Amino acid sequence: MFGIVRPCAHRLGERLKAEWMAHLCGLCLALRRDHGQFARIVTNYDGLLISVLTDAQTGPALDGRRTAGPCALRGMRTASVAQGEGARLAAAVSLVLAAAKVRDHVADGDGLLARRPLAAAARRVAAGWGNAGARSGSAVGFDTGVLVEAVDRQLGLETLAGHGTPILTVTEPTETATAAAFAHTAVLAGRPDNARPLAEAGRLFGRLAHLLDAVEDQHTDALSGAWNPLTATGTSRAEARRLADDALHGIRLALRDAEFADGELVHLLLVHELGRSVDRAFGHPLGGQPPRPDKRGFWAGCAAALGLCCTCKVCCADEFEGPWSRKKREGCCANCDCDCDASCCEACQCCECCECCSCCDCGL
Repeated sequence: MFGIVRPCAHRLGERLKAEWMAHLCGLCLALRRDHGQFARIVTNYDGLLISVLTDAQTGPALDGRRTAGPCALRGMRTASVAQGEGARLAAAVSLVLAAAKVRDHVADGDGLLARRPLAAAARRVAAGWGNAGARSGSAVGFDTGVLVEAVDRQLGLETLAGHGTPILTVTEPTETATAAAFAHTAVLAGRPDNARPLAEAGRLFGRLAHLLDAVEDQHTDALSGAWNPLTATGTSRAEARRLADDALHGIRLALRDAEFADGELVHLLLVHELGRSVDRAFGHPLGGQPPRPDKRGFWAGCAAALGLCCTCKVCCADEFEGPWSRKKREGCCANCDCDCDASCCEACQCCECCECCSCCDCGL
């Protein structure tokens, strides 16, 4: 599992935790159903936001859920999981972006991918995922070409970027890709008026994802000599934080302009939890993060991911090591003793949270 929005089960509360897990499992099962077991390793926390946004606009529907069989990641329990076009769009986006990530690792010769036979196998996997994502996207009316074009443009921008290049020049392709994916949820939900504000929310979410990844990896990238957008452009962490805070505020405003049938989970994830993700990323001293173990290569990460799945650590452990990044992650069903304010953080259940949210200081 990877992604910047990783909500704590305690803050979600029982109802929203069940909803969040329904979308997470729905994405995983959509990948398995349409593309086979191996494709499930591209399941990620941020991808499920596509499914959440689609559901939030349409409201609960009987045909939007199904009962899934026992799964090791749920402690061999059955569960109600999301299905339909939102989950399929989330799967398509996840596959295409994962394919791009694999191609990037191959181009960089990361880990075992420096060996030609493994690099060739990884290219075939990436090509298969890219084609599968394109088919799934087409099935729900989404042209994944905009994602592929953005990734290709990203590589060119990174090659040309240097000290003094505006950091937002480097983040633009990611912003474009996420804007397109967020906006298409309005098409699937039959709410065309939501396309503009959701595109804006998606654009700013892509900016945040790029910035936070750069901040978290800056120290490790410096040790390994890997390219990092903040270092390459000479952008300070203080400036990156200012841009991140501006993006958070923009997302809040964009969500106010969209109409939701039930926006509670969207608000919690894209306002409360996203803000915590920013605080978590910038919680280290400006001098840099403490050293972390080197990232695993693609195939070593796959083996680690399989081990996490088989041992249920992703679901049940309080904390586990990310299979590829080796960053510390919270188990998605773990209980925690965080000092959150239950009256506010459990999704603002005292109000229509996307309309007023007067019980908290989120600025709406």
